[in-house]
Amino acid sequence: MKAKNSNFVDYVKILCRSGKGGAGSAHFLRDRTTAKGGPDGGDGGRGGHIIIRGNKQLWTLLPLKYTKHIFAEHGGGGSGNHSSGKDGADKYLEVPLGTVAKNFETGELIGEITEHNQEIILLKGGMGGRGNAHFKSSTNQSPHYAQPGIDCSESWFVLELKVLADIGLVGFPNAGKSTLLSVITAAKPEIADYPFTTLVPNLGIVSYRDHKSFIVADIPGIIEGASEGKGLGIRFLRHIERNSSLLFLVPADSDDILKEYQILLSELKKYNPELLDKDRILAISKCDMLDDELMEEIKNSLPKDLNFLFISSVSQKGLTQLKDKIWIQLNSDE
Repeated sequence: MKAKNSNFVDYVKILCRSGKGGAGSAHFLRDRTTAKGGPDGGDGGRGGHIIIRGNKQLWTLLPLKYTKHIFAEHGGGGSGNHSSGKDGADKYLEVPLGTVAKNFETGELIGEITEHNQEIILLKGGMGGRGNAHFKSSTNQSPHYAQPGIDCSESWFVLELKVLADIGLVGFPNAGKSTLLSVITAAKPEIADYPFTTLVPNLGIVSYRDHKSFIVADIPGIIEGASEGKGLGIRFLRHIERNSSLLFLVPADSDDILKEYQILLSELKKYNPELLDKDRILAISKCDMLDDELMEEIKNSLPKDLNFLFISSVSQKGLTQLKDKIWIQLNSDE
């Protein structure tokens, strides 16, 4: 289990150091025809930036897990004949879409990567120093000084990945989320009859009518107290923040379907009240276990304004209706 899922990394802490700016030159023109020329020192080059860049081909922060220290190149020094030093090479860190960057010491949000090739500068390189040619004046024809480059910056950053998907599956362990994902998409999540089979979020693309599609994320099971860190805790609740809509799964053999649904809502609210502003659907899974009489009894026990339906991943009952509901919900604002 551990080996299979260890490639998914959604949190890394890295030390970044930008490049130092190159020193300006205090050079004077000297050649065969000029014994004592004026100042011609060039500027120093800029130090390299540390930049994160979105890459839609990536789905994990794994490469950065083993690269804890990120250093950019220093700028080159200026030289004579007004020649500027070479800028230090920027250091690019490729990250998946959905990556959030924060300053570890202050907690300040630096930015979020949501598009392919989007770039965010984590640390700017130091500016290059100005050469002595800049300091020549009517009162100082021969300045023998130049500016040093601005020193490099260093800081710890945290990168967190929040899965980008159209709809997130929310439910207790063993609610049937992974089974549903495996049936309606080409994803192959691990499925077994014990809690926390899903240890990482799984993504799947659902093919819909007329070549349309939407992305579903199977979030590891939530338990009562998850917002306080119980079970897998809040580590995976952040992934739900990115989903446009939420699909709650409660199995038909639950002791109290409505209570289980309300516990799930309560955990989301404790973690982030804004999650309850998202559109949501309640799917009562494993309905192949129910006869018509039991199904009617469950219907009557649920609030009239609750958007719900019965499904069975095993018999595939209600799955077409579920896709229709999801598609309508995802496109209701257009």
